[in-house]
Amino acid sequence: MTHGFDLSHALVCEGIVGDGCGGGRIFHIKEGALFAYDPVSQESIKLLENIEHPLGLRKKACIITIECEAHTLEFDLSSMRQTLKKF
Repeated sequence: MTHGFDLSHALVCEGIVGDGCGGGRIFHIKEGALFAYDPVSQESIKLLENIEHPLGLRKKACIITIECEAHTLEFDLSSMRQTLKKF
């Protein structure tokens, strides 16, 4: 557990410092929304809503990838835009 988040949970991931955007923050999905938690300020901000049936969450550089039952969402932290990729 880090700051109350289970980093082994499929819907939680940690941004690596120096890996692009969001380093050191914890990203998580709760009730169909993507949040970024900043452990320094201890604040969470909502980044994206209406995520249906999320299965997994990962981050590489500025891209957060959300695997859902019927599609994959990519959220770019640098532009704050999402891309939908259907299976």
